[in-house]
Amino acid sequence: MARNGQPGKGRIGSVKERTQFQGPNGNWVKRDTETGRFLDQKTSSSHPFKGVRKEK
Repeated sequence: MARNGQPGKGRIGSVKERTQFQGPNGNWVKRDTETGRFLDQKTSSSHPFKGVRKEK
């Protein structure tokens, strides 16, 4: 029978080189800090992304 391996460390602390802000439509948008490019927009809920720091 197949088994899962040992659990890894996972994410510890915040995600590096990513920030998020709340757009004018109320959705949270994730941005790459090096290029300033938008990576993802969260439309499933009104809560921010987990582990990503917020822009001021």
